[in-house]
Amino acid sequence: MRMNGPVSVREATLVDLDRILDVHTRARTAYYRAGGLAPDAAADPEAERDRRTGWTAAVRSPDQRAVCAVVDGDIVGIAAMGPPLSTEVHPGTVGQLYQIHVRPDSWGRGVGGILHASFVRYLEDAALPAGLLEVWERNTRARAFYARHGWRPDGGFRPGPDDANYVWLRLEVARHRRPA
Repeated sequence: MRMNGPVSVREATLVDLDRILDVHTRARTAYYRAGGLAPDAAADPEAERDRRTGWTAAVRSPDQRAVCAVVDGDIVGIAAMGPPLSTEVHPGTVGQLYQIHVRPDSWGRGVGGILHASFVRYLEDAALPAGLLEVWERNTRARAFYARHGWRPDGGFRPGPDDANYVWLRLEVARHRRPA
């Protein structure tokens, strides 16, 4: 894909759902395959239904935010964020980045960074001092991306596919605020 225009970010709508799912599926397939997961394991039909349900809920929810990165009218990236999903985390102290996905043909073009900045603005607007996310430990591309943006492991994890965990990362927003 050739990106001719600037990247803009806008709120996602239900009309976008099929394109959101396409971006999510393409990105997910690419990073799981790069991490050694068998192609058939990444193409689980139940997971596809779960993605549709999750994105529909994120778009409709008054407590969550779903955004699309758009270039020349085409959705090239997506992100979802909101209160922490874990009941062990106090929602007044942290916001969760549920996911960022960028179409693989748009990787390395700044789309993920623009979506990440949208999440940081979400935290600042909500006066939350920190962000939380989980990433598959074999997704080295995403782990490097988050490390460049200041995310650090917080010690938490949960089991993931192919005996590889999802690891929790934390971002302290105060470190990233620009001076006035």
